[in-house]
Amino acid sequence: MSKITTHVLDTVHGKPAAGISIRLERRQGGGWNEVAASATDGDGRCRELAGDAPPGTYRLTLATGAYFASAGRNSIYPEIAIVFECTGEAHYHLPVLLSDNSYTTYRGS
Repeated sequence: MSKITTHVLDTVHGKPAAGISIRLERRQGGGWNEVAASATDGDGRCRELAGDAPPGTYRLTLATGAYFASAGRNSIYPEIAIVFECTGEAHYHLPVLLSDNSYTTYRGS
């Protein structure tokens, strides 16, 4: 079983992106089933999305539009969806570097 976590950094301000709503889902059959819903903490982290995720295809969705709107900023991304394969054998830490009009994600440690 795998642990799944994320960390969101607002690269425009060089600070953690606190308060972003996040949903983790697992693909089952022809649809998606919610595994967890949370929000980034003051350090921009979601540390406990899944502590024991079995192998499968997962989708991490970040509600970035609400985050930018609350700060009076505009973005072309109302949400970001990251789909990834989990083997169930290791920690999956998926950081996101976020700005108003771009984002980058990678598998961290």
